[in-house]
Amino acid sequence: MSAHPPAAPDPAVDGVPLDRVPVPTALRWGVHVLVVALLVLAVMRGVAAGTPGWPMVVILAGLVGVVYAVGAGSPRVSRSPRAARIWLALLLVAWLALLAFSPEAVYLAFPWFFLLLHLLPRRAGLLAIGVVTVTAVAGFAWHQRTLTAAMVIGPVLGAGVVIATVLGYQALYAESENRRRLIVELDRAQSELAAAERRAGMMAERERLAREIHDTLAQGLSSIQLLLRAATRSLEPERGVDPGRARDLVEQARHEAHENLAEARRFVRALAPGDLEQSTLTGALQRLCETTTSRAGIPVSFHEVGPPVALATPVEVALLRIAQAALSNTTQHARATRADVTFTVMDGAVSLDIVDDGIGFAPRPDAAGREPIDGSSDGSSVGGFGLRSMASRAAELGGLLAVESQPGSGTAISVRFERAAVAPAAAAHREAGGSR
Repeated sequence: MSAHPPAAPDPAVDGVPLDRVPVPTALRWGVHVLVVALLVLAVMRGVAAGTPGWPMVVILAGLVGVVYAVGAGSPRVSRSPRAARIWLALLLVAWLALLAFSPEAVYLAFPWFFLLLHLLPRRAGLLAIGVVTVTAVAGFAWHQRTLTAAMVIGPVLGAGVVIATVLGYQALYAESENRRRLIVELDRAQSELAAAERRAGMMAERERLAREIHDTLAQGLSSIQLLLRAATRSLEPERGVDPGRARDLVEQARHEAHENLAEARRFVRALAPGDLEQSTLTGALQRLCETTTSRAGIPVSFHEVGPPVALATPVEVALLRIAQAALSNTTQHARATRADVTFTVMDGAVSLDIVDDGIGFAPRPDAAGREPIDGSSDGSSVGGFGLRSMASRAAELGGLLAVESQPGSGTAISVRFERAAVAPAAAAHREAGGSR
């Protein structure tokens, strides 16, 4: 038996080519030992019997052994199907010659069965086994000058055992190989899924930081810019120098910068806004309206409708951030003269409405049919987030953001949450945050 299987194309068992099925080392050496033992047996029986042809038995047994050894150790036989077929033909011819002089050579048919199934395609190998079986039976019967059932049963049974052994091993190997491939594909899929989850996590964190920056730092810096610009105008001679007003505006800008620094530290640590840590949501919204009124000079009224309600911290944070972003757009872009913020508690839902009487805008649905994402009445918003940031905050927690606006008719922004989905226990169940 050759040291390695040849590269000849072959049928497949469950998708595994037979020429790629490796031969176990124990089986390979077992066949080698069996061939040598059977050749020695033929020589010893021929010499012991003292038949006239015993010298030819010795010579032909040696020839079979040499041909077998050359092919078993030849890399060319292992790699070339044509060389393998030539080697098998020479080996069988030498065996036929030995069978003509020694009936014991019939036993060599058994190792030849392994070689034929291993080196030839399945159909050709089975056909060759049938020919060798018939030849072995005929040769032994010729020496015995008779034909009995036992002479036929022995070689046929041996051929059947070899065929069952080899094909069974090939089927088991094919199943094992297919399972190995499945495991490799599963590992690859798991690796790709893990990589996709990492990328999704990175994108989600990037979006969170961008949203927090837009709703806190960017809005705060914009307010500081407006305050400092107003302070500068208060010091222009042609407008009339007013050092007291300029000092108040600079102090407001300094206070705004201090609050923005604190907010930056909080969202980096994923903490709730300071206003919510110090009071309730309605209190934080009330202070937001008062602060906006004092800094922008636009009257902003807060209205609370319905009984007090406990909401999950992430929902309260989202509502406060949406109110901050909406009022920032109102003061910077809408040219409004007043605004109203209304927090409503209903039996099955809570809603927050921010309405101004500014210049409004014409909502243009995006490619998915949603409202515009510019986030301002004139279509410009700090960082281009605007409504996208508000809608994203609401959607992450199961809420819905709606925008109504027409040029010259102001803008109304409404966000609504179902109470069953935003209660502290429900939010904790979703691992969105703890209860208040």
